[in-house]
Amino acid sequence: MTELELGITADMHVHLRDGAMCELITPTVRQGGIAIAYVMPNLVPPITTKQQVIAYHDKLSKISPETTFLMSFYLSKDLTPELVAECATQGLIHGVKCYPAGVTTNSKYGVDPNDFSSFYPVFEAMQKHGIVLNLHGEKPSTNDDDDEINVITAEPQFLPALKKLHADFPRLKIILEHCTTRAAIDTIREINSSYAPGDEIFVGATITAHHLYLIIDNWAGNPVNFCKPVAKFQRDRRALVDAATSGEPWFFFGSDSAPHPIHTKQTHVGVCAGVYTQSHAVSYVAEIFDRLGKLENLRKFVSENGVRFYGLDEEKVLAKHKGESVWLVRRDNKVPNVLASGELEVVPFKAGEDLKYTIEWR
Repeated sequence: MTELELGITADMHVHLRDGAMCELITPTVRQGGIAIAYVMPNLVPPITTKQQVIAYHDKLSKISPETTFLMSFYLSKDLTPELVAECATQGLIHGVKCYPAGVTTNSKYGVDPNDFSSFYPVFEAMQKHGIVLNLHGEKPSTNDDDDEINVITAEPQFLPALKKLHADFPRLKIILEHCTTRAAIDTIREINSSYAPGDEIFVGATITAHHLYLIIDNWAGNPVNFCKPVAKFQRDRRALVDAATSGEPWFFFGSDSAPHPIHTKQTHVGVCAGVYTQSHAVSYVAEIFDRLGKLENLRKFVSENGVRFYGLDEEKVLAKHKGESVWLVRRDNKVPNVLASGELEVVPFKAGEDLKYTIEWR
């Protein structure tokens, strides 16, 4: 294969930050081969108001007018069912992101995953209006001596909470974000085990580009590859690759591309969690699909499955992009050592390495 049409691609989990970082990173969404970007709300302060959603969307659209940005709220005590209903009706948001407090970057305003009951009225409104609940699926450690929760076990420990939420809100669209374990993949398949073609899917999962490559050895001692949730073991990576390349409709692409200034990755204490993949997003994923001889399923993973799960009007999406399509092309594609703007520098995933694929817009 020398080229493959991917259509209207979608990255259903992106971090575009604010300020100078936003100016540097936002154009790289399109550069990496992505038409639709679902934007995370964990700015400082987090996005919890209608005015913030509108302002952030306008800012991103001015920086990169050819990209479609889907917006989200940050789940917190400030969010109300009325606000969710209003913004959903006006088409301003497509989801609400839930961060357990303290598990990752800018999550200190998050929630207690041991008890979601105070947010059930919000979830009711989301279920009614078709708004997606995006779960950062890790249970935070209490740091007690008897606490068995750590960066390796945090995701499996969270999975019962996912099952309970689905049981309590069976028609609420829920996504387990950036899966990293075989247990998570097995849980998503278990929940969807009674699926028949044509059924609506209510629980899905995103898989990142970097987790298709990394295991624990690749970030232990290498802060550029350190992210939350952390990459786990070979058996987990194999499960992620199998899920992503399977074509199953509940698995789709969410890069969780998370840029940080290089100096925050070089500090000896408090290294920032996040891997930046946006500028070569589709190319990274294509390498994995190619290795397994599964390129025929790449379009499902990076284009079709996510768009359909979110219930996007495919005709409207095509119209916005004026018939333009993303093509995967087999051609040498070198990842730069750094992306820079003035004094701001970001190191991309697999910096300095050669990829076999690039993308073109046609």
